[in-house]
Amino acid sequence: MNVFENILLALESIRSNFLRSLLTLLIVAIGIASLVGILTAIDSILYTMSDNFNRLGANSFTVRPARETIKATNETKRADPISFDQALEFKDRYDYGGARVSLELYGPSNAVVKYGSEETNPTTRVNGVDENYLYTMAYEIDQGRNFTANEIYSGTSKALLGKQLVDKLFDGKAERAIGKSIYIGTRKYRVLGTLAEKGNSSGGGNDNRVLIPLYNAKRFYGSSTSNYRVTVAVSNADKVDDAVSNAIGDMRQARKLSAAQQNDFDIRKSDRILQQLKDMTGTLRLATIIIAGLTLLGASIGLMNIMLVSVTERTREIGVRKALGATSRNVLLQFLTEAVTICLMGGLAGIVLGILMGVGVTVLVKGSFAMPWAWILLGIVVCIVVGVVAGLYPALKASRLDPIESLRYE
Repeated sequence: MNVFENILLALESIRSNFLRSLLTLLIVAIGIASLVGILTAIDSILYTMSDNFNRLGANSFTVRPARETIKATNETKRADPISFDQALEFKDRYDYGGARVSLELYGPSNAVVKYGSEETNPTTRVNGVDENYLYTMAYEIDQGRNFTANEIYSGTSKALLGKQLVDKLFDGKAERAIGKSIYIGTRKYRVLGTLAEKGNSSGGGNDNRVLIPLYNAKRFYGSSTSNYRVTVAVSNADKVDDAVSNAIGDMRQARKLSAAQQNDFDIRKSDRILQQLKDMTGTLRLATIIIAGLTLLGASIGLMNIMLVSVTERTREIGVRKALGATSRNVLLQFLTEAVTICLMGGLAGIVLGILMGVGVTVLVKGSFAMPWAWILLGIVVCIVVGVVAGLYPALKASRLDPIESLRYE
C-alpha cells in the first residue's frame, strides 16, 4: 500500500466521520491561523516601521564631542567642540560605500522670519547646512530645489523654509514662496525651496526652521567655540554599525588624537527606538508561539481522541485488512497518514486565514506586504509534527490488534 492509497483512505475516513473531523480541523486551523497571522502581522508592522524610521533618519548617526560626568561634583565636562576644519576634514576623509556626510551649524533658535507684513513668532530655528543635509536628516523638497555645493561654499544668501514657515508667511502655498525675498532678523535671503512636512519627532520643531548655506551661517553665527554637527547616513540601517567603525578612525585623525589618547567624541546612533521595537517584537513572537502552541496542544488531544474512537469503531475493518495480508506497518502508516492529513487540511486553512490576517494588518498600517514563506513553512512543519504526535498512539494501538480477535469484534 503506497502513500497515495493511504491518503485516499484517510480522506474517505474523514468524509465518513465528517463532523468530528471538521471540529478537530477547525481547532488546528485556529491555532495555525493565530501563529501565521500574528507573526506575519508583526513582520509587516516591523518592516513598515523600519522603513519609516529610515525616512526619519534611523539609518544615520551623529558624531559629537564626548561628555563626562565628574562624580565628585556631579558636573558634566564636555570635550572640545568639533571645529569647522575638523568637520570638513572628516567629510573629506570619510569614504564608506554609499554613505553621505553632512555638516551643520546651529544658529539662533529664537529668530523672527519676515515676508512683507507677515512674520513668525520668535521661536524659529536657523541652521547652517551643506548640500547633504536633507539626505542625512531625511528631509524632502516640496517645491523648488536644494542648495548646490557651489551655493554652500560661496556663502550665498539663499534659504530653504520649513512647512510651518510656509504656512505662516505664504498661507501654506509653497509655490508662492519660491524666489521671494525674506528677512531673517535684519538679513535678506532669497527662498530657494520649501521642505515637505516632517513632523516634530526626535527633538521637535522640524518644520519650524529655516536652512541657510553652511558658510553663510559660519560668517554670521560661527565662532572659535562653535560646534559643527557631523551626521553620516548610510543606504541601509543594517550597515550603521559597520559605518560607525569606519567613522571612528577618520574622526580620530581629524581630531589629531594619538594612539594613546582615548576618543574625545561620541557616536550617537538614531536606531535605538527601532532596536527596542525589534526586541519587543521578539518577545511578542515568543508569546504568540506559546499561545498558538497551547491551542495546537488542545487540537492534538482532540485529534488523538478522534483517532482512538476511530480505531475502536474500525476494529473489525482492521481485522479484515490483516486477514487479507496487511501488515502491522501498513495499518500503522494508514492511521498516521489519516492523522497527518487532518492536521494538514486544518493547517492549510489556517495558513490562508493567517495570510489574510497579515494582509489586513498591512492595509491598516498602510505598509508593504511580503509573503511570509518562513511562517508558512513553520505552519506546515508544526501540522506534520502535531499529526504524528497525536496519531502515533492510536496508530500503534491499531497496528497491534490481533486479527482473530478483531474479526470477532461487534
